[in-house]
Amino acid sequence: MTNNPASNMDVKRLNRENTLRCLLSCERISQPELSQKLNLSWPTVLQNVKELAALGLVQEVGAYASTGGRKAKAYAPVVDAKLAVGLDITQNHVGLVLVDLSGKVVRYTRKKRVFALNEEYFQNLGQLLTEFLEAEETDKILGVGISLPGIVNESGDRLLYSHALDIYDVDTAMFSRNIPFPCLFLNDANAAGLAEVWGKPNVGNMVYLSLSNSVGGAIIPGGRLYTGTNLRAGEFGHNTLVPNGRKCYCGKEGCLDAYVSAKVLSGHTGGNLAQFFDRLRDGEEEMRQAWKEYLEYLSVAINNLRMTFDCDVIAGGYVGAFLEEFGAPLREMLAQRNTFQQDGSYLKYCSFKLEASAVGAALMQIEAFIHQI
Repeated sequence: MTNNPASNMDVKRLNRENTLRCLLSCERISQPELSQKLNLSWPTVLQNVKELAALGLVQEVGAYASTGGRKAKAYAPVVDAKLAVGLDITQNHVGLVLVDLSGKVVRYTRKKRVFALNEEYFQNLGQLLTEFLEAEETDKILGVGISLPGIVNESGDRLLYSHALDIYDVDTAMFSRNIPFPCLFLNDANAAGLAEVWGKPNVGNMVYLSLSNSVGGAIIPGGRLYTGTNLRAGEFGHNTLVPNGRKCYCGKEGCLDAYVSAKVLSGHTGGNLAQFFDRLRDGEEEMRQAWKEYLEYLSVAINNLRMTFDCDVIAGGYVGAFLEEFGAPLREMLAQRNTFQQDGSYLKYCSFKLEASAVGAALMQIEAFIHQI
């Protein structure tokens, strides 16, 4: 039987990709360790390392101490050889992050910009990006990932609808017309959820709940995003929590969003969420009561997710960033609500506490680059 050249090329490309992923997961690694982790012969790994070094993605960084034979060479990834930008568009702000090949956030910023579907706004996006990037970084930019608060079609070329921005069936090219880099688009909560699992092999099943000024989520079984038949999977904010309850921005009543969005808390402090938690930290009674009520509703929502999907739930978004400090009562509530065992440890706190959606969008550009190496 003759070998299939296409198949052989696929195997070589996959081995090279896995070699780069392995190198990116550590600061430095020896020849034997790299070969062992990849379960590949050293000649194969060495060829991959040489090819990656020729691309400027890997470098030799000395040698490990001898254990009796020849010293093992040490290799390290050149994490800043390529960079990606993440841009998160919300109703009132634009967040920007710069991410390196390892997934590390190099820097970030957030600017107040009220969304408007007009040329001035889109020109301003290009200007913000130019101001954000330093001159020497532009040649390294792989592209820009843009996260949007709405339903983006599978090809990423249309924003089908966004209640938050009050726009429907818009060509996403409008957002990138003043950005001089390749752009891709995805839903903000999906982006944040993908950021939580990126670079983590054997991640298992996970649900991400985004608690920002609007509530959304992502369903990620086995590390892969599930979008649903109509691309609306994970729209947890519009699950009915209280029939005939509070009015939601979508026009319906009793939606989860009306009870656990960040605005529910920041409304007590003039729209400043950090100030709410500062005053909660100081023990102010009004904030304590508001937090208690918020957690009661949130515990119902998270328990429903657990009962539906039977997997870990990661709480993220603006409020999720504060749960590591203030979330202990929530875990206790979850343990009491749990039908099968008194355990709330399935609730996980988010890894990305700032600009998670922008990070996830940038990582999709990094992922695309690694995958085609």
